[in-house]
Amino acid sequence: MTKKKLTYNEAVSEIEDILQQIENEELDVDDLSAKVKRVSALIKSCKDKLHKTEEEVEKILKEIEP
Repeated sequence: MTKKKLTYNEAVSEIEDILQQIENEELDVDDLSAKVKRVSALIKSCKDKLHKTEEEVEKILKEIEP
C-alpha cells in the first residue's frame, strides 16, 4: 500500500483536529502519546514544505530581477 503524501492544508487540518481532541479531553492516556508524536511529525512536514516553498519563491524572484 502506497502512503499518500498529505498536502500542507491537510496536515494543518489534521493537527487542528488532534489539538481539538486534546483540548476537549477526548483522548485517553493510551492514545495521547501517539497523537502527540503524530502532531510532531505533521509540524515537521509543514515546516519542511514552507522552507522548500520559500526557497523556490526566492529562486523565482531572483530569476526575474533585472
